[in-house]
Order: sequence, then C-alpha cells, then structure tokens
Amino acid sequence: MKYSFLQIIDALGIIAFSISGVFAALEKKLDLFGVFILAFVAAIGGGTIRDLILGDLPIPWLTNLTTVSLIAGSALITILFRRVIRNLHYTLLFFDSLGMGFFTIFGIQKRLYYELHPVMCVGIGTISACFGGVARDVILNNIPIIFRKEIYASACILGAALYFLLLQTNLHQEVADMICIAAISAIRLLAVKYDLRLPGLYRKEEL
Repeated sequence: MKYSFLQIIDALGIIAFSISGVFAALEKKLDLFGVFILAFVAAIGGGTIRDLILGDLPIPWLTNLTTVSLIAGSALITILFRRVIRNLHYTLLFFDSLGMGFFTIFGIQKRLYYELHPVMCVGIGTISACFGGVARDVILNNIPIIFRKEIYASACILGAALYFLLLQTNLHQEVADMICIAAISAIRLLAVKYDLRLPGLYRKEEL
C-alpha cells in the first residue's frame, strides 16, 4: 500500500475525531479554549497511546505541525458553522463513527509494518480508534462509551476481523481498507439507531 494513502486515512480520522470533540464540547457548553482542547484530545488520544505502547517515538504529531494544523482547522471550521447543525448529538455520533473506522484501519496498517500477529493488530487498531473517545469522555466527566453496553469497541473488532478476511481474497488492499472503514462506521451507526447492545451483567434492580 502506498504510504500516501495511509496519510489520507490518518488525516481523515484526525479531522473526524476533531469534529466529534468539538460537538462533544458544545454539548457541555465549554468555552472556546475547552472546545479546542477537547478536539485535540479526541483526535490524538488513541494514536498517542498506540504509539507509546509500540515505542514509535518520538510520537509523530510532536515532530511536525501537520496534525496540529488539521485539528485546529477542523475545530475552527466546525465552530464557525455550528449553528447550521441542529442536532449536536447525532452529528457527534456520525463523526465519531467515521473516526473509529479510519483509525482502526490506520492502526492495523501501521502495525503490520512491525509484523505483529493479526490478533495483536486488531487490538492495536481498536485502541487507536477508541481511546481518543475515552479521554474525551473522561474529561467531560462521562462514563466512557467503551465501558457501557453500547456496541463501540466491538464494532472496531468486527471490522478489523473482516479486514483480515478480505486480505485472503484477491481484493485490492486499498479497496479492503475502504470497505472495512465503511463497515465499522455502519455497525456503530446502526447499533445506535436500532438500540443494539451487548448483553448486560446486572438485573434491573441492581442498576
């Protein structure tokens, strides 16, 4: 796969998560500084943890301004056009789902370079996709979605498993990337629309 294509996936994931961070901050009515901070945390949180785990140092966003510029630009444009969006919650959900798809596949592709076992690649891709959202939710004093019954990390795992199945076919790798990005995003969105959840551990009287 051409590295330029990976850069596009990474950039789109950063933009999507930046926008999701802005809308999460707007839901909580944070000030301008808080909005930019949350956009930044949502965009780089998962990737930073991924790179720290695998010793990819210095962390890429520290060595150039491309990532910071993408986050700042995305956040600023979102803020300027925020009044056009009527439903912050569903807009947040849409861009969060897109970001999950992009970052899962980018995480897998980046880790294939290290010749990790496919199971480990799935784990790294899931961390890359989910932990920016975890950091965002913790800052907002919310229980992270990944720890609730919602289909969140499991969407990344299913999409990543599909990716490795597609690699066994004659399908072009970049096409497999796009299929899995769409699949992860769709699983997450459909799960929310139809209220599909993982089995609970507690009876109603224990909640």
